[in-house]
Amino acid sequence: MPENSKTAAEATPQNAPRKDVGFRHFLRSCGYSAKGFRAAWREAAFRQECLLGIVTLPLAFWLGHSALSRFFVCLSWLIVLLTELLNSAVEAVVDLASPGFHELAGRAKDLASAAVTISLVIYGASWLYLLITN
Repeated sequence: MPENSKTAAEATPQNAPRKDVGFRHFLRSCGYSAKGFRAAWREAAFRQECLLGIVTLPLAFWLGHSALSRFFVCLSWLIVLLTELLNSAVEAVVDLASPGFHELAGRAKDLASAAVTISLVIYGASWLYLLITN
């Protein structure tokens, strides 16, 4: 056997964690997600966007006469949260990789922030749809 071809067990470092499979993997993934939500909750923007949904979603169910309009409002709010999570992830990675000022680091953060703005526009548009079709 050639010297550079190793089995997976031989290529894995001794101190590497064992890969979980099946339900155990699912449970560990849920733990990672919970850790991510706790980290996101420390972000003011994420808390504000959660509050936005807590205040406006019940109003959408009260005002919206069609299931479709209520669905669009709920879905667009989830898109806002999703985009904010990705924005926070980009910011964390950029801060790790480039602790000082760098033009590309700033551009990456600005682009992620622009994505959040677009998601908020989508949320506003879904509200406009709900109000127009009401």
